Formats: sequence, structure tokens, C-alpha cells
Amino acid sequence: MPFSHTRTVRFADTDAAGVVFFARYLSICHEAYEEALAVAGLPLARFFADTGLVVPIAKSEASYLRPLVCGDHLRIEVKPARLSEHSFALDFTLWKIVPGQDASPATEKRAAIARTEHVCIEARTRDRAPLPPALAAWVDGD
Repeated sequence: MPFSHTRTVRFADTDAAGVVFFARYLSICHEAYEEALAVAGLPLARFFADTGLVVPIAKSEASYLRPLVCGDHLRIEVKPARLSEHSFALDFTLWKIVPGQDASPATEKRAAIARTEHVCIEARTRDRAPLPPALAAWVDGD
């Protein structure tokens, strides 16, 4: 089941041209990922410290479909998908919330799509490890 996180574009997200700097899109996505885990009862600080595992990003990609500027309101949709017993992907859609005119409702316009692929490894040895049960359940939507 997709998770949605909302936020406002901040001045620090933008570059000298006044639009969101390309690398900040992935930071915004990662913020939504962390929020999704916290809502699922998996706060990062405690979860990974307790398991001895880390889940680094092994691959990322993004497509920028419309510019975002300071003050824009966003909804970031996060969809996890299992890749293997020790890896998963997160598909993100960043929606720009456009206020309605007069009495019309707000609409959403797709601003960017991104994907990150994560692999679970032992913190000490850096060997691949199966996803811990709580993380696997979140990824699988259980």
C-alpha cells in the first residue's frame, strides 16, 4: 500500500535559479521513506541499532517532470517493492499540489518520479543479509 507524505519546498531546497536542486529531490524522497518507516513502527535510529543491519541505497534514478520552487506544496507517494530476500526498491512520485482557482478544488500535477534500490547488509561484515521480519513485512505490505 502506498504511503503519502506532504511537505513544503523550502528555500534551502532550491538552487541559484530558484528551482529545486536536482539532488534535493532524492533527499525529499528519503525524508518520505523515513516517515513511512516511522509510521509503520520502524523508526530508523532504533530499528537499525537493534538489528546490527544497515540498508544502504545501491542504485537511484530520477526523472524531473516539472520545476518546483520555494513555497510549493508537495505530496510524496512511496511504494515499496521486494526485489529479493535481501533487497527492495522504493518507487516515489512527487506530486505538486496546485491550489484551485475561486471555488474549485486543488489538483495535483506529477513533478518527478524516482526510484531507489536498497540492499540489507550486516553492519560489521558488510555481507548481504535477509531483510529483518519487520522491514520485510513493511516492504511486502503485510
